[in-house]
Amino acid sequence: MTITAQMVMDLRKRTGVGMSKCKEALSEANGDIEEAIHILRKKGIASAVKKGGRETNEGVVGIADGDGMAYLVEVNAETDFVVQNDRFKEFLERICAEVAKTHPTSVEAFLQQKYSKDNGLTIDEYRAEIVQTLGENIQIKRIQGFKKKENYSLGIYSHMGGKIVCLVEIKGASDQQPLAKEVAMHVAAEAPDFLRPEDVPADVLAKEEEIARSQIQNKPPEIVDKIVKGKVNAYYEQACLVNQKFVKDPSKTVAAYVAEEGKKVGKTLAVVLFARWQIGE
Repeated sequence: MTITAQMVMDLRKRTGVGMSKCKEALSEANGDIEEAIHILRKKGIASAVKKGGRETNEGVVGIADGDGMAYLVEVNAETDFVVQNDRFKEFLERICAEVAKTHPTSVEAFLQQKYSKDNGLTIDEYRAEIVQTLGENIQIKRIQGFKKKENYSLGIYSHMGGKIVCLVEIKGASDQQPLAKEVAMHVAAEAPDFLRPEDVPADVLAKEEEIARSQIQNKPPEIVDKIVKGKVNAYYEQACLVNQKFVKDPSKTVAAYVAEEGKKVGKTLAVVLFARWQIGE
């Protein structure tokens, strides 16, 4: 397979590795960028790499706060110029209001609903009118609801004008929204892949162990196992929210920080859910 300059640049962007090493890895992987990353990591050249690096659409993630539910709603456009347009902002606001009011179960079902401000239109027909007005393709890409529950707190943080929006749920109290929002800010900055080590899929963990073992040479088996365990724990600290060092106080993990804040108010608190939405994912 021909390795293009763009492929090399994409791999460099995701790994921080030099151009020549990226090209070698891509050649060895026959152009498969994920396999090339795996090769670079096995050689110890690249550290853990976040998912992403793809070109993204423009748009905004909106927040719809309804009765008993909170929703994240992603609406896309072709250019940031249109995203900054007042008509687009009004469209997003009205779509979020409709979501909060009607509690749709899917984007498809939502698009077929009647638009409350004009019963002669469906939501999709209203969207089509905005497309005609703004001259760009506007799409409602995804909607997800989060139930507000007794003894739980939801916190939502919007970053970069809605380019990244994070939600965190904390168990143990109904009045800890500020704390949940603080953790959501951490999620925006650190982009965890999983909540806890137990949530890491077996195949992902096996690959991490394989990479760790490939970096250890000429050591007794018991030493190898100990080093591998240490490297896996380091992976958990990078990939799992509760194991990450809290951005506002790196001396403690997110789990420890939340637990300490709970003790201050006489509650047993723990993070039980998070969502991180970034435009174009």
